[in-house]
Amino acid sequence: MDARHVPVLLAETLGLLRVAPGDRILDATVGLGGHSEAILESVGGEAWLVGLDRDQAALDIAGERLARFGDRVRLVQSRYSRFAEVLEELGVEAVDAVILDAGVSSLQLDDPARGFSFLADGDLDMRMGGATEGEAPAVTLLNKASYQRLREIIRDYGEDPQAGRIARAIVAAREKRPITRTLELAAIVEAAYPARWRATARQHPATRTFQAIRMAVNAELAELEAFLERIPDYLRPGGRVAVIAFHSLEDRLVKRAFRREATGCICPREQMSCVCGHVARLRILTKKPIIPGEAEVAENPRSRSAKLRAAVRFEPDVEREGGRP
Repeated sequence: MDARHVPVLLAETLGLLRVAPGDRILDATVGLGGHSEAILESVGGEAWLVGLDRDQAALDIAGERLARFGDRVRLVQSRYSRFAEVLEELGVEAVDAVILDAGVSSLQLDDPARGFSFLADGDLDMRMGGATEGEAPAVTLLNKASYQRLREIIRDYGEDPQAGRIARAIVAAREKRPITRTLELAAIVEAAYPARWRATARQHPATRTFQAIRMAVNAELAELEAFLERIPDYLRPGGRVAVIAFHSLEDRLVKRAFRREATGCICPREQMSCVCGHVARLRILTKKPIIPGEAEVAENPRSRSAKLRAAVRFEPDVEREGGRP
């Protein structure tokens, strides 16, 4: 069991999901099992849960945490974009509650061998699923990608105004020898920052670059888009989905996806008549994202950038007649 694991926005998530005895639950990013454990405890274990994660090491810990719930829990190593395949293989047609926590787990951040952090030396890997998914590690991206590609990644995913300088520094460094270690990359990024920026920075200059490279290695935005596109199809009427994002780009994707599914016609405004046939399927439960309070941030600083949004699936006729949603 990992005592360092603190599930983010736990009370708020439970309040929005409203899990009831007998419900079927999907934890699309089960991690170390904190959210899943609390959800099952809230109904005395009288629910069924499918938990997914790309990281087998995390699943092993989650399995220990959730063992007391027996065969009511099924844990599967899978990226969450493939949740539909997993549910179908398990014979689950629809679920009543879905939670997705898009953050990196403490298990990954705190293990130098995984290469996610610049706080300790380790190989530049950053693959959430390790070598099992066949993806190229961060070391390949850093040493093979063009200057333009590196600049785009650091600019778009890291939202770093020094993206050009950092990309040039990486290219210059790798021309001398391959970049293979986390502390080596952190030093290159730090040196690329203007001295006055380093002197006034509130976080390490490499923070955004490491985030950006990790997001690129794991195709995190594409994963989230694929999940958001399909999840309404697998929610029962009255079923709820809650997503916790830690990056502005992720939160924007969630916001837009929920708005789209909460809207009827999505034809261009200039079009005189509707031809899309789109029907609203979700009702948004969070007008603005829910963020951690001061007490939670003080207890768990990694929660500070978390944003929680939620929505409920409805059938139009049921909604108008005042049904369960």
